[in-house]
This record gives sequence, C-alpha cells and structure tokens, in this order.
Amino acid sequence: MRIKVGIVMDPIDAISYKKDSSLAMLHAAQQKGWELWYMEPQHLFLEKGTAKASMAPLQVAMDPGNWFTRGEYESRPLSDMDVILMRKDPPFDNEFLYSTQLLAMAESAGTLIVNRTQSLRDFNEKLFATHFPQCCPPLLVSRSDALLRRFHAEHKDVIFKPLDGMGGASIFRIGADGMNLGVVIETLTRHGQQMIMAQRYIPEIAAGDKRILMINGEPVPYALARIPSAGETRGNLAAGGRGEGRPLTDRDRWICEQVAPVLREKGLLFVGLDVIGDYLTEINVTSPTCIRELDTQFGLNIGMDLMNCIEQHLRER
Repeated sequence: MRIKVGIVMDPIDAISYKKDSSLAMLHAAQQKGWELWYMEPQHLFLEKGTAKASMAPLQVAMDPGNWFTRGEYESRPLSDMDVILMRKDPPFDNEFLYSTQLLAMAESAGTLIVNRTQSLRDFNEKLFATHFPQCCPPLLVSRSDALLRRFHAEHKDVIFKPLDGMGGASIFRIGADGMNLGVVIETLTRHGQQMIMAQRYIPEIAAGDKRILMINGEPVPYALARIPSAGETRGNLAAGGRGEGRPLTDRDRWICEQVAPVLREKGLLFVGLDVIGDYLTEINVTSPTCIRELDTQFGLNIGMDLMNCIEQHLRER
C-alpha cells in the first residue's frame, strides 16, 4: 500500500523555486513512490465531528518553469493521510492555531503530523531557545519599558525583536548611545501591551547567522551561514543576506546535543536551529528552510533523509 503524504503550505504557485524546502520534501516523497496531496490552511474544515480538507493530488518536478501539477480538489478526512507535513509559514496567529487543532484530530486517529501539533502550539520559536539557557546569550523577555531600558543600560549594544516575527522582520539594533531606544520599545511592545525579546548584540553575526537543520534530533553535518549584506545586522536570506555552507563546529555540535533529547521527546522531527557565534538564538519548528541551499552546496538530499526518518516512524507505529 502506497504511503499518502499530505502537505499544508502557503500557495505552491508563489514559492521561490530555487529556495523552497517544502518542494524538496515533496520531491523526495514522490521519488519514494508516495502519493502527494496538497492543501492550504483555508482548505481545512470540520464536518460532523471529522476533521477534513479540500485537497488535491499533486505531482512535483525540479523544473523552474513547471514545478508542480495539481489535480482536482476533493473533500477527504485528514486521517486518510498516513503523514501530513505542516509547512505553513509564520506568523503563528489564531488561524495557525485552529489549523493545528484540526490536524490534532487526525493525529489522534493515527496520522503522523510533522511536526507534532501540541509542540507547534507549545514552542514559540524565539522562546523555545530560552529553554536551554546554557546555550543562549544574555537576554530578556518583557513588555516593561523600565526592564527593557535597564537591560540596554547593562549591555549597551542590544537587539530588540518581536516574538512572532520571521525573516528578520522588525529587528532593531540599539547601540550604546541609546538613539531611538524609546520609540523602538514603544513600537515593538505596542506601548507596553506586547512582550518582546531583548538580546545582547553578538558581533559574530558579521560572519553569519548559522541555520542548523536537525532530523529527529540528528544534525545535518553542515550549516548555512546567512551573512548580512553591507550595512545590515540581519543575516536572514529574506532580508538580503547571502548563504554560505560550513561544516558544523564543535560548539555547534554541543548545542545540538543539548537540544536533541527534547526535540525527540516532543515529536519535533524537523527543526532549524539558529546559531550566531557560540550562541543559540532560535529554534524554528513551523517551517524551517535552507534545505535547497545545503543540498546544492554539499551534494546532500536532506528531503530524502527526512522522508526516510518519517518512513521509519510509520513502521514503528
């Protein structure tokens, strides 16, 4: 019996062909002879106590001019799928929450959801890193103007960022002179109504913000260092950074060892750690990227490694 793989993602029509990690995953699953079924979050629904979706059969190709063929949509229970890849990009808003709750119903019926729905709800990508304080730089999470100002006074050079951002959006660096500190705090906290993170600036960002991909707690042996463009403090590719692959350092591997047992325990099969210098800054659990760049630079097939891991989990079930 062929394995049925569903994917919940942003519109496949609009992906970046060269960079999209979800496409790499789908292509690997197709190479294994598995059936592909495509969904977007708005296609999920609940009817008569059953979580369902309007889903379409899908075929993919590594062809920049025609990377997918989608069939006709049909309504099917989510539990018809053996595995569903939840690949909707942040932000984690109420609609994302509702999607995970519907997927959880399929999970209860035996479908493997990657990543586990409870863990998607439990672990904010910036706060999750703080579960491993031995790996993190000095930081503060607060919406208090006084506490945030005190943190800046202590560390002088500080990054301020929202807890729900992605792609480097709304990240500010405030230097020792404190220029614009007040307006940054007011804007990000919405005048004290929303928590944010303050983090001591890590100068090693100039050498890149490394993305380390982990499959069931095992790191891919190379990281993608996302190097900021001139005049930028953000290495995110979406913010204009460039990606340069590098072997993991001893410190990178130590950080992975600290995090790995929790990832396995919580059913987080595919995550991306963000590491700057010696410090863990984020643990991305929703839709980690950088598969394509690492595959290209090092001749890897990370999507296939993930599918093999998924296949092993299905066998164990």
